[in-house]
Amino acid sequence: MKIYFITFGCKVNLYETENIKQNFSAGGYDTAASEAEADAFLINSCTVTESSDKKLKKEIRRLKRMYPDTIVILTGCFPQAFADKAAALSGADIVTGTKDRAALPDLFSRFLEDRRRMLSVIPYQRNESFENMANTGYDFNTRAFVKIQDGCNMFCSYCIIPHSRGGFRSKPLEDIVSEVSALAEAGYKEVVLTGINLSFYGVDLGLRLVDAIESVCGIDGIERVRLGSIEPEVISDTDVKRLAEQKKLCSQFHLSLQSGCGKTLKAMNRRYDPAQYESIVNLLRTNFDNCSITTDIMVGFPGETDGDFAESIRFAETIGFAKAHIFAYSRRKGTPAAEMAGQIPEAVKRSRAAEMAKTMNKCRERFLQSQVGTVAPVLFEREKNDGMPHGYTPNYTQVKISKKNHNISLRNSIFYVKIIGIGNDCCLGEIIAQ
Repeated sequence: MKIYFITFGCKVNLYETENIKQNFSAGGYDTAASEAEADAFLINSCTVTESSDKKLKKEIRRLKRMYPDTIVILTGCFPQAFADKAAALSGADIVTGTKDRAALPDLFSRFLEDRRRMLSVIPYQRNESFENMANTGYDFNTRAFVKIQDGCNMFCSYCIIPHSRGGFRSKPLEDIVSEVSALAEAGYKEVVLTGINLSFYGVDLGLRLVDAIESVCGIDGIERVRLGSIEPEVISDTDVKRLAEQKKLCSQFHLSLQSGCGKTLKAMNRRYDPAQYESIVNLLRTNFDNCSITTDIMVGFPGETDGDFAESIRFAETIGFAKAHIFAYSRRKGTPAAEMAGQIPEAVKRSRAAEMAKTMNKCRERFLQSQVGTVAPVLFEREKNDGMPHGYTPNYTQVKISKKNHNISLRNSIFYVKIIGIGNDCCLGEIIAQ
């Protein structure tokens, strides 16, 4: 039996899909290289927005239309948060949530015995432990993602994630070290620590995120440690000073903003204000040379006036982000924000998203221009279609070099590169040393 794996959503979902794939392989199942050769499809779902739910349902309908005899396994956040809705999807033969993914191969084997539809969504309980999950390698990237945290207790007013992921849970330090050590032995030079709410790693273990970072930085063979998205309100002066001592830690921080307007942040139930956010940015920039700050910005939150939006734009421009992911607020049933007064018309949200993106693109161009003339180590990845080797600096600047600069594969190698110009959303450079 061959299974084709499909992932919706974030890097955490990609990590989990890889782990599920490895579990199926251990159970004697093969991975299909294409849809056409699959006996079954496994969809690891996301449910951050209603738009993602619609895409998921459309995908299930498409698969059943094109491959009517193929089994569809639906897992992930959507069924965990909306079990009844998932059960109503007739195209899904096996439906399970975000708990106990290790049991999926067994569920699949049981399904094959009689082909009777299976629904197995287990609710989260208080004080859950971290699901034992580890990856030994990846087919798709030079960097290896390592999930060290799951769940969220923060209940931002727009977010469904606490309902789809449960409360805070952290991977024990010894398990993190074991997984990353195996990745180092497999040849990976860079790992990215990820989680549903990474900043709260360790709250259930009496630890802090910096403890995990220090442990990973101490592993031989790993040359870079990068962080996923972090929340600003839990970063302290002491944490930053400890982090700055870790020379392997990459100088890029994806610091979630959501809005640069204090009134909007309060309505979102975020636990910081613009002044606190700016103070943390300054602290990071003071302690990390050539540090880049990237972020997420939401526009069109309920009650956001033109003045609030203008305030958010001014603040984001003041910070000078290296890159920003801009998205419009999506009304999510089951969250407080969905019932708030002052819902913004879709046309206004689209207009604001376009205006914010235009401003952030200018910030991006200024950041890239500021890198010209610098020298940085670049970890090279696969060549893209343009034939130019490319890779990333510690501050996550993409750098491309001309083909004439090399005559061997550079993939998974680190070279020092002088940045000599900017290209299309990247910098251009030339190798000067290894």
